[in-house]
Amino acid sequence: MTSALKLFQGRFGRVALLDSDKDLVMHSHPQCHVLINAEGADTSFQVREQFYPLSQDTLVLVNAWEPHSKVHRRRNERSTVLALYIEPEWLSAIDPKLSVSGLQGFFPLPCVRIPPHVRALADRLVQGMFEPQRDAQDQTRWEIALFELMMSVIYEFSAWRERMEIHRASLRRPSDPRIRRAIRFMNEHLDTNLPFDELARLCSLSRPHFFYLFKECTAVSPALYLNTLRMESAFGRLSEDGTAINALAGSLGFVEANHFTRFFRQNLGIPPSEYRRRVELFS
Repeated sequence: MTSALKLFQGRFGRVALLDSDKDLVMHSHPQCHVLINAEGADTSFQVREQFYPLSQDTLVLVNAWEPHSKVHRRRNERSTVLALYIEPEWLSAIDPKLSVSGLQGFFPLPCVRIPPHVRALADRLVQGMFEPQRDAQDQTRWEIALFELMMSVIYEFSAWRERMEIHRASLRRPSDPRIRRAIRFMNEHLDTNLPFDELARLCSLSRPHFFYLFKECTAVSPALYLNTLRMESAFGRLSEDGTAINALAGSLGFVEANHFTRFFRQNLGIPPSEYRRRVELFS
């Protein structure tokens, strides 16, 4: 079972402190993603086809839209994972050169050894999550701690210095108007559980060609892309409005609320009701 010890959400993205002995399905995020073992047993993450350890000595780094999953090493041994989902817009507002944080290749290596100063900053960030966030000043103080941790990770382990090559690599990825149409349809019809065969036909493509072209353009499958859109919409609505879980499930294309709850738990480890109850919003 997974429990959310702390959940923060704001212009920086999301920061979660999750205690768990469970796996997570393959998923992705539009944010760059940093994973730190805050306490407990070692665990591991699969990033694309490779498995990488998450321990007291290692970090796992995941690029935006990069498929990954959590694979717990030992049953009944719990790990407390600090998960940072950092919005590229927040980073680029601080330094325009960091706009490449939303592109593939920003983190060249999925797993690195954690230096002592990064470990100290991560420990300070976790400690700050348990301090009262009474007002904007407290929130700003904690957000500065998050900024310092992210800057340390970025300057040590990202390819921001090769940002022009990252941009060129992103431009080399195919762009097809039919796939853009499919993505626009997904965004505008999250409540429609349209089979991908039908979506392919809407784009005037055969199913195999649609799947091939979609992955060529986005680096992920249509199903993974749609699941990411659903999760991002759920994060926003669970924190910002009081829509009942049943109604929220229907608006995201789930026939039954329990199907949505299972989907949400498989992706984050906790049910949507716990996310809503635990998340703390930053202005």
